[in-house]
Amino acid sequence: MEQLTAEFGGAGQVGIGVGPVLEKFEDVSRIVVLRGGGLGDLIFAIPAMAALKAAYPGATLTLLGTPIHKALLAAVKSPVDEVQVLPYAEGVRPGTEDPEALERFFEEMRARRFDLAVQVHGGGRYSNPFLLRLGARHTVGTRTADAASLERTIPYIYYQNEPLRAVEVAGFAGADPVDLEARLEPVAGLQEGIPAADGGGQPLVVIHPGATDPRRRWPVERFAELSAACAADGCQVLVVGDKSEEDLAERIAGLAGSANVTSVAGQLDMAGLVNLLAKAAVVVGNDSGPRHLAQALGVPTVGVFWLGNVINAGALGRSLHRIHASWVTACPTCGIDVTQVGWTAPRCSHDDSVVADVAVRDVYEDVRSLIATGAGRQDP
Repeated sequence: MEQLTAEFGGAGQVGIGVGPVLEKFEDVSRIVVLRGGGLGDLIFAIPAMAALKAAYPGATLTLLGTPIHKALLAAVKSPVDEVQVLPYAEGVRPGTEDPEALERFFEEMRARRFDLAVQVHGGGRYSNPFLLRLGARHTVGTRTADAASLERTIPYIYYQNEPLRAVEVAGFAGADPVDLEARLEPVAGLQEGIPAADGGGQPLVVIHPGATDPRRRWPVERFAELSAACAADGCQVLVVGDKSEEDLAERIAGLAGSANVTSVAGQLDMAGLVNLLAKAAVVVGNDSGPRHLAQALGVPTVGVFWLGNVINAGALGRSLHRIHASWVTACPTCGIDVTQVGWTAPRCSHDDSVVADVAVRDVYEDVRSLIATGAGRQDP
């Protein structure tokens, strides 16, 4: 306990969650959470925010996030009370910084007089100084050795499950875990989505072939083969994606060669995507935002993951969520070690898939199993 007290700046340990759960702060009525990035990044932070809301039930919770976060949280029930869109800032939200806009943002945030600011945005090299400029009474977050310190910090080590990392941070803010993975529910009155999704009573298989890093993408030919096999079984297959993934989705639909395989990429807003995923029998995807969203909605998923991403982003359970991992550790072109990430080693210039060795047969068998057993629906 003496070692804990020294490391945590005088805070005593009062419980056990993913890590120690420390004493709650007093008189907390306004909480702010920093989490930029994409759809999956937000979903990883939901369990931590649920824990914070439960620990401080009278407090409002503000998320500093991105436009896609704001769109999603308008379409689902969540622990977040409001979203403030981050300004462009190095290491926090990529884009061209406007110093005057940044300063206006911080002035507005400091005027909120936040009681507690929580950082779950990476190792803190950029996000911790950003968090400190909010002027909150208390600060909690992750920290690499070269990052600014907060009032309470946990060490940031890259290979850790992201939702559990965020829950551990919430524990340092005095919040016991409520759940270990995100659980979301669509709000009433969402866009009905694609009419084709309601046709014929066929099992609906939704496929998302994209990923931010092209190395995480299962090859188009594999997705097409899977889509054709599902269609031959009588399933309806819809391929989703954003505007940038339209060509990818259309290639899959074309190669599948079935009227039961259709691309709807670029046709859905966030509410429509939530609605469509919620109707699916199974969602198949890479390590990507729509697969993580489907999981949070209680929909069965089959994921194609690189082994390192299984550690960071893989579903914890296997009754509803199946994972097929590639064990590739070197770039297929130049041989560089791809397990050394980010700041620990340079990324080579090659975008070869590191998940191409995952067999279509294995993914297909899990899709069939989830549909046949109806392991199916789990209410959020």
